[in-house]
Amino acid sequence: MVKQQCLFGTLLSIKVPGRHFLFPESWRKGVKMTEPNRQSGENEERIIEIEIERLRPFKEHLFQVKDDKEMFLLQESIEKYGILNPLIVRPVPDGYYEIISGHRRKHAAEKLGYRKVPVIIRVLSEDDSILSMVDSNLHRERISYSEKAFAYKLKNDVLKRKSGRKKSQVDHKTPRKRAIEIISEDCGDSPKQVQRYISLTKLIPEMLQKLDDEIISFCPAVEIAALSEKEQKELLVAMEYAQAIPSLSQAQRIRQLSKEKQLSLEKMEEIMCEVKKGEITRVAFTNEQLHKYFPNSYTPAMMKREILALLKLWKKESWES
Repeated sequence: MVKQQCLFGTLLSIKVPGRHFLFPESWRKGVKMTEPNRQSGENEERIIEIEIERLRPFKEHLFQVKDDKEMFLLQESIEKYGILNPLIVRPVPDGYYEIISGHRRKHAAEKLGYRKVPVIIRVLSEDDSILSMVDSNLHRERISYSEKAFAYKLKNDVLKRKSGRKKSQVDHKTPRKRAIEIISEDCGDSPKQVQRYISLTKLIPEMLQKLDDEIISFCPAVEIAALSEKEQKELLVAMEYAQAIPSLSQAQRIRQLSKEKQLSLEKMEEIMCEVKKGEITRVAFTNEQLHKYFPNSYTPAMMKREILALLKLWKKESWES
């Protein structure tokens, strides 16, 4: 850190790979950043307090901050014991601090009326900030499928950027691990499972929400993620029409039809209307029974569509009038 004089007083200069920060020394009032430990010779991180209004959420932050039961328990803990784990923040050029880790703690403290929170200030590059943010959140007890999927993708993108940078001759002699393998070692999922999670980022928002709500299971969702946006939207229509959720085998067949360029809304409706194992007790009609009331040209999907439309009309006239 270097001090520079200007018309506005003393400026502090901090250089990070690819970034250069200048901010007034007055902003450091009461702030002690990482300084060498004179006795041990190692860097010792100091915990200081910063006003909440000087904190900003990390722009790449993708984890939800909800006022749920966990937030209520966090507030109770903070009210009783205080903030035991300081927030991790980094300085940004406008004189504020960007939260790398601790968005939920900051939110809970705000709701309790805190004006200051304990933090550790670290000067980090953009990529290192992303890695730190992802790693600090991935180990939470509860994390949604979508949060984990996008976190893995974000970390994968950063690690691939880092591996693509120029390396020394010594580095070239060492076998380089793939980004997927590094994530696997850090997070505990197999490389294949990491890839599955990353594939989920291709789901349209409506389908991703059904996964987070556990309406669709993980494995069928992975298969559905391989469909185009148009096909996924049509699958939602087919699911609504059949009032059914795709099983793994159904999702795999739908994906195969898409791969063969033979997928259509009608075929998806036919697949979704199939009787699944364990649903044998539901009401069912044979085609022969139904064709008495429909033209021979009608397919099973067309007949079911007409029946549901008539039942909907009957319900409206008989029950809702």
